[in-house]
Amino acid sequence: MLNRFPLWKYLLIASILLVGFIYSAPNLYPDDPAIQIRGQSVALKITDADVQRAENALKAGGIAVKAVEVSSQGGMLRLADKADQLPARDLVARALGDDYVVALNLAPTTPDWLRSLGAGPMKLGLDLSGGVHFLLEVDMDKAVSARVKVYEGEVKSQLRKERLRYRSLPQQGNVIQLGFADPAQAEKARDLILKNFTDFAVTEVERDGKPVLNLALTPAKLTEIREYSIKQNLTTVRNRVNELGVSEPLVQRQGANRIVVELPGVQDTATAKGILGKTANLEFRLEADRDAPKASTETFGFRDQGRAPVALERGLIITGDKVTDAQASFDENGRPQVNIRLDGHGGDLMNRATRNNVGRSMAVIFIEQKPVTRYVKQTVDGVVKEVPITAFKEDSGIISLATIQSALGNSFRITGLDGPGESSELALLLRAGGLAAPMHFAEERTIGPSLGAENIALGIKASLWGFAFVAVFIMFIYKFFGALATVALGFNMVLLLALMSMLGATLTLPGIAGIVLTMGMAVDANVLIFSRIREEISNGMSVQRAIHEGFDRAFSAIIDGNLTTLLVGGILFVMGTGPIKGFAVTLSLGIITSMFTAVFVTRAMVNLIFGNRQLKKLWI
Repeated sequence: MLNRFPLWKYLLIASILLVGFIYSAPNLYPDDPAIQIRGQSVALKITDADVQRAENALKAGGIAVKAVEVSSQGGMLRLADKADQLPARDLVARALGDDYVVALNLAPTTPDWLRSLGAGPMKLGLDLSGGVHFLLEVDMDKAVSARVKVYEGEVKSQLRKERLRYRSLPQQGNVIQLGFADPAQAEKARDLILKNFTDFAVTEVERDGKPVLNLALTPAKLTEIREYSIKQNLTTVRNRVNELGVSEPLVQRQGANRIVVELPGVQDTATAKGILGKTANLEFRLEADRDAPKASTETFGFRDQGRAPVALERGLIITGDKVTDAQASFDENGRPQVNIRLDGHGGDLMNRATRNNVGRSMAVIFIEQKPVTRYVKQTVDGVVKEVPITAFKEDSGIISLATIQSALGNSFRITGLDGPGESSELALLLRAGGLAAPMHFAEERTIGPSLGAENIALGIKASLWGFAFVAVFIMFIYKFFGALATVALGFNMVLLLALMSMLGATLTLPGIAGIVLTMGMAVDANVLIFSRIREEISNGMSVQRAIHEGFDRAFSAIIDGNLTTLLVGGILFVMGTGPIKGFAVTLSLGIITSMFTAVFVTRAMVNLIFGNRQLKKLWI
């Protein structure tokens, strides 16, 4: 029977359209400005009491709170006015203290029944929604200090290998000091160091009648370390943002020691802020012998506070920057662990250290820089204000102390973690790459749409005018069939928004241009079909046969035209960046939805209205 679909096909088309309406609906609900709270450590859970303290601080500061929420991800305080976000963040940060991360966010207002179905609004790029701006400052002095520690271990290992006895002395700044019993030993050590470590300037001084060698890094090496630190941190921050799944982020260097991070739209900015600035790292050290001189050892406590402190050798085996992969898992007893894989150099160092020290204990030290904020009174524009000044203290502790049973290679596991949350976070940080130096947030602020509200309004207005113009044109030319094509075009926009929301695609201003172009492409398919129907009727074919042939014979032309455009969209997406990708995404998805609505939805409507009817004339 001509122009009739079986019942299942009508139901399938209706189901797809229903899904489209459901998953595009969240885009009708605007976001609330909000303040998000989480613990600096994943072990610190946000409670109702924490949120109540934050709410009380805001009320005391005269800031209205719209709603409060507590979940496994932390606490959220929704505000009535976006202008209150920055002062609200400062008030809450001061009330809660340094153990908490307080960040700006945009909280979705999607109804619970839609969220229960997994529906959420599509992500918007920085040019449409604005976002959060972080300015991170790298501590270059810490970078140099950490590198000197590694060099110190390598120098002492080389001296022991050549059986040259030395006495460790406390570092003076970034200068390594080694004492010797007589000038002959000092001269041999000097020659050995200059031969194997070309990055040091070595000078000899006398102290208490004994020769002492001072090893200071050359200016060229210091510059190299600083440059490496900013580049390594930049790479690590990019990797961490990618691990977090943040859409369309901006991560770039600014000046000699700063990194700019901009996160668009609705993001979990508290988690992002906690992860970006986290300087968690690992050090692997051997437990010191009982008769080892105090100058060559360093005492560390355990993180679980349940065991007595242990003296470890100052020399490092490796640090976390040698890790190439880290995955959180559970051991045979169900306790959290992190499976570690080292690079080639790190594997060689680990194998050499463990091969020669079977039976001794090796400690894994977890190190992180924790912020400490104090408030000082300063006069700003003639007004005395309390200004926060943030410094960092190093918090380190042993998470594992185990006896070396055999030589280790480039793969092993770390246990002794607080829980699955800490193992997952540690794995993420190590997998993304260790920071070469700690960083702190020099600046945080919300940013408005980069292209301005007026340009955005014009882009949306262009889309609406484009839709209206296409609708008027198609109805003027094809009359009632043009009205059906307009309805199908509306369905196409609904499906496009739903598909972008479901896939997590990011809408940018160039993406709006892609939507406008999609309207033309969608109507173009209907024009081919309707023109074919007209042609067949003018050739004397019956109305029902003309409708059938119009849809069937135009289908191949529609496929060819849309497929070539889809290929171009794919090439733009693969090879383009930023705005080009935004355009390619909406264009490609729009082509897919337009083929469905222009062919199947339009035909379903035509079949329901004209199918199985005796028609001698068609209003087209």
